[in-house]
Amino acid sequence: MRRARPGAPPRGTADRTLTSVGAGPDCDRNPRPADTVRRDPVTTARKEPPQSKLWHITLSVSGAEAPLAEVRRGLEQLAHDHPFLLTSRYANDHAEIRYWEEARDLHDAAAVALRLWGEHRSTARLPPWAIVGLEVIDRETYHLRVAEGYGPPPASPVGVHPY
Repeated sequence: MRRARPGAPPRGTADRTLTSVGAGPDCDRNPRPADTVRRDPVTTARKEPPQSKLWHITLSVSGAEAPLAEVRRGLEQLAHDHPFLLTSRYANDHAEIRYWEEARDLHDAAAVALRLWGEHRSTARLPPWAIVGLEVIDRETYHLRVAEGYGPPPASPVGVHPY
């Protein structure tokens, strides 16, 4: 290992300087052996991440009777915690929650919807009801149904309402 002052040039190079010379138009920097076949370079296409879509979710829950005031307060708390909720309708033994979910596909949207009630049961103090229905439709289908007069109309009174 050579020891020298920091910044000092290596021995024997004091009078030499490096210059570069152009390679010229006929120079192939990566020559191939004569017996190889010329191929196009391999390129890997960048995979775009899957585009997410909007899904209209209708989640229905039902169970033992609970005081209407407690059901309403729990649904209002859920709407406060998750402002994506469009509307909730409720009675003392069942409720329906409608909202838009952004997800890659139907499976992801359904999985999120099926977890919603259970994951927020304690924080929003929701009744211990079970999920009894789930509808997940894409945005185009939702608007087609509304235009044809089928299915629930758009949630005009956004919020929490009794049946």
